[in-house]
Amino acid sequence: MRETKGENGTGHGIGRREALRRVGSVPLAAGLALSSARLQAAQEHVHKAAKAGPKPSSPRFFTPHEWATVRVLADLVIPADERSGGATDALVPEFMDFILDDPQAERREREDLQTRVRGGLAWLDRECRGRLGRDFVGCAPLERTAVLDDIAWPGKARPEMGPGAAFFSLFRDLVASGFWSSRMGVEDLRYSGNTFVAEWKGCPPEVLAKIGL
Repeated sequence: MRETKGENGTGHGIGRREALRRVGSVPLAAGLALSSARLQAAQEHVHKAAKAGPKPSSPRFFTPHEWATVRVLADLVIPADERSGGATDALVPEFMDFILDDPQAERREREDLQTRVRGGLAWLDRECRGRLGRDFVGCAPLERTAVLDDIAWPGKARPEMGPGAAFFSLFRDLVASGFWSSRMGVEDLRYSGNTFVAEWKGCPPEVLAKIGL
C-alpha cells in the first residue's frame, strides 16, 4: 500500500497500513475507542443510506460547511488509490456523522467527542483564515497541504499548533475506523479469513523465508 502524499511531496498524510496500525493501537493517539457494536451500528446506518440513492444523505450532526470540510479532509487522509476508492467513496463522512450523533453512546462521551471534532474544524478554519484569508475548503490543494504539514505529527508540531495536531490525530482515527470497518476497507485489506480450504498445502515458501523458517 502506498503512503499518502501531499501535493508538495512532503507526505502530510498517512499510508493505509499506518492508519490501520494507529486505529488498532492501545491506547489510540487521541483516546478514541469504538466498540464493535458501535462500529456495526454505524456501518448498518451507512449501508441503509447508500441504498437510499446516490445522493449523499444530509448530516445529522455536521453543519453544511462542516460537512464540506469533513469530506475534503477525509479524502486527504485516505485518498483513492489503485486498489480502492477513498474515504468518501467508503462513506466515511456518513460514518463519522453517525458516531458523533449516536444515541446509544454515553452522553458525556458523545458530547466530549462532538466538542473536540467541532472545535478542531473551527480551529482549522481559523488557522487558514489567519494565513490565507479563507476557510480550509476554499484553499488551493498546496495551501491545504502546507497547513496539514504543521499538524500531521503531534511530536513534531510547534507548541502553538498543539490544538490542531490533537484534532488531526483524532480525525485520522475516526477516518481509519470508518474506512476499515466498511465493506470497501475490508476488501482493501484483501482479508481471506473465514473461507473454506479444500486442501491445505502448508505455508507458502516465500512466507516461511520471510519469517526465517
